[in-house]
Amino acid sequence: MCRLSSDAPIPSWVTDKEFFSITRTADELSLVCSQDCVPEGIQSEREWRCLRVAGTMPFSTVGVVAGLSRPLADAGIGIFLVSTFDTDYLLAKEADWARALEVLRRQGYAIRGS
Repeated sequence: MCRLSSDAPIPSWVTDKEFFSITRTADELSLVCSQDCVPEGIQSEREWRCLRVAGTMPFSTVGVVAGLSRPLADAGIGIFLVSTFDTDYLLAKEADWARALEVLRRQGYAIRGS
């Protein structure tokens, strides 16, 4: 995850891998991408892993993010979420990854890969 000034151009390196997210607000340009792509000197948070919610969800589906985030919050695990038109992506710090997966499994979520 990277933060650039709100008026910064979108850097070409952010799109070098399959998964990336670009969000511009009045306050910042927020980039989510592979840490391997991020040049030195860029304000960033490193060592995050990503879990994709399987399938495509209609906009009428409610509670998915709450169902994932609540047990992780209760376990003291911080997350970062990226939502797209089709689904959600949950990111957790590498140091919390195994514990996050275990918490989600105990909640009945099937985790493929990891």
